[in-house]
Amino acid sequence: MQVQPYLFFDGRCEEALDFYREKLGAEVIMMMRFKEMPASEGHAIAPGSEEKILHATFRIGDSLIMASDGMNGGQPKYEGFSLTLSVADDAEAERIFALISEDGQVQMPIGPTFWTSRFGMAADKFGVGWMVNVEQK
Repeated sequence: MQVQPYLFFDGRCEEALDFYREKLGAEVIMMMRFKEMPASEGHAIAPGSEEKILHATFRIGDSLIMASDGMNGGQPKYEGFSLTLSVADDAEAERIFALISEDGQVQMPIGPTFWTSRFGMAADKFGVGWMVNVEQK
């Protein structure tokens, strides 16, 4: 059994996938647009949504994350959770934190804590919460 996050970007999924590719080296494993949904499913596609992402799976490091444009309704709210990026050293933590927080909102600047040499929290430009943490050996 696995637990995998599923993020709904309300119309900005392709932009988010491009951002995660550029900033985190994400690899898109699978992507399907609304226009590719079989007509036999009987779901109406909202006009203008044909090119939007129905479903995508992407990999960051060893983790799989799923994503969609969902109902394409506007700005989603990501509350009550964050995705954690565990990195090997301080330099990588600083680098990744700067990239993921670009055009986003820093919630806790990256720095030393009592449990690790570097930890920081930020919401990216899509509102997804991230924590960057140096793994202790």
